[in-house]
Amino acid sequence: MIPLKEQIRAFIVESFLFGDTSRALGDDASLIESDVVDSTGILELVSFVEDNFGVTVADAEILPANFDSITKVATFIMSKRSAADPIAAVA
Repeated sequence: MIPLKEQIRAFIVESFLFGDTSRALGDDASLIESDVVDSTGILELVSFVEDNFGVTVADAEILPANFDSITKVATFIMSKRSAADPIAAVA
């Protein structure tokens, strides 16, 4: 199974960097400040999270605190999973 952060990174590289792996994309780098995503890109990222990780993202959760870096997205997904099913989130 591919680690969560790598799945998120692969989506970002393919969708927003058009496969350009030469651009450094650290786990904690701001996706907004580094111009990787804009407001529309955040919505695409939200759709990716909902479609691929089985979580529902409320409008109030679409914040930089949850979607501005690979680490923040991964943390958000894990938090939603553990809230929905504490046992499955650990497995």
